[in-house]
Amino acid sequence: MIKRLGSLSLDALRIFESAARQLSFTAAALEHGSTQPAISQQIKRLEQQLSTRLFDRVHRGIALTEAGELLLRYVQDGLETLDAGLAAVQATQQHEVLQVATDFAFAAYWLMPRLQRFHQRHPEIDVSLVTSERALGVLAAEIDVAIGFGDGRFKHGQAHLLFHEEVFAVASPHLMAGYALPAPASLLSSLPLLHLRPESRSRWFDWAGLFSELGLSETPPAGTLRFDNYTLLIQAAIAGQGVAIGWRHLVDDLLAQRLLVPVCAGSVHSPFGYYVVLPERKRRQRLTQLFVTWLQEELHREAPLLSHENG
Repeated sequence: MIKRLGSLSLDALRIFESAARQLSFTAAALEHGSTQPAISQQIKRLEQQLSTRLFDRVHRGIALTEAGELLLRYVQDGLETLDAGLAAVQATQQHEVLQVATDFAFAAYWLMPRLQRFHQRHPEIDVSLVTSERALGVLAAEIDVAIGFGDGRFKHGQAHLLFHEEVFAVASPHLMAGYALPAPASLLSSLPLLHLRPESRSRWFDWAGLFSELGLSETPPAGTLRFDNYTLLIQAAIAGQGVAIGWRHLVDDLLAQRLLVPVCAGSVHSPFGYYVVLPERKRRQRLTQLFVTWLQEELHREAPLLSHENG
């Protein structure tokens, strides 16, 4: 609690700082759009409130007393701190931060390549990504938007579908050199497969599920490389270390860059997918709506490309 200010006004302290800095009541009056007598009266009232003389009236003007010099240092420091605080508040209003929670794969392969377009449209909004490989639990209080994988039944917010799971086998062009692509699905049984540990993505398609959907009776090769992180798994595929299960929406940029190629024709779907989840608490609704609208526009933007590829 600030005890000493009492009935002192900020205007009085600002006028004192101006007069003390310039050693002139007249100059202080010009700076504040006032008159010399009014400034003199304000200083006199301040001296009475402090029971201390702040200025000596000398023949050619005014001079600070010892108490006045001491007060000037503290008032200038205080006004500078206050000005910095006001600037910080204004900067916060100009650049608001939106906290977005999602997993590494979605952040790295879908969101990050597109975020520049969001910043170009909304330069006043900064996006802070909070990534984790764990399934969405109870959202932390600071999270404004979450993007998670599942069936749409999230206990901690209102979910809106972004896209369903659509997967197919992908590999490095170097690994598939010498094969006519798209190859028959049966070729997968003889290729090194990259596995995602079940405990990290129990609802994602695994190789057993993909083989079944493709009508393959063989058991998928166990493979020598297993990952608990889809981002690392895709990097291993790009490096030519094996075949990965590629998500349509997560690997489309990598396909366009020819870092990966589809191994077999066709793709398979599941009822699961990525959802944008809005916490039940009404926090920063304007910002979250701008972000959700932008997500939807990005999906519409890529829809013609996907239709062309599927055709």
